[in-house]
Amino acid sequence: MIRTVMTVAMICLASAAFAQGAEVAFGTIEQDTSLPVEVSADALSVSQNDGSALFTGNVVIGQGEMRLSAPRVLVFYTEGQTGIERLEATGGVTLVNADQAAEADTAEYEVNRGTIRMAGNVLLTQGANTLVSDTMDVDLETGTARMSGRVRTVFQSGDE
Repeated sequence: MIRTVMTVAMICLASAAFAQGAEVAFGTIEQDTSLPVEVSADALSVSQNDGSALFTGNVVIGQGEMRLSAPRVLVFYTEGQTGIERLEATGGVTLVNADQAAEADTAEYEVNRGTIRMAGNVLLTQGANTLVSDTMDVDLETGTARMSGRVRTVFQSGDE
């Protein structure tokens, strides 16, 4: 009985913290954001006016161990088009890093900063545990993520 009360109290405290926003580990390794970014897709359209490229259809982006997939990814190049400044993925995005996966409606990857913002129906899966929120900001250099906007989770007690 005491164990049950303590477990409920811990879940309530953790739930209160998650409702305000939570920082969680993301990926078991730090992502090297200086690695090349590889993109594959069914189609590509390039705009010389604003220095962007639109990849559509089964888009898969890889950088080191990280993989991002979406139906549509708009790529903005740095000034002088010497590298990628940012990627905007839409239409349902999946991000996989090591043994974790996240899904969202959209994602924006700031390559030089090493940050990814996922928004809209975010679902983070870490083993048997899942977390749901409105947004998730991932810092690839530290391997952490901050979830905010009505964060919800269910903790597995370990009792079988």
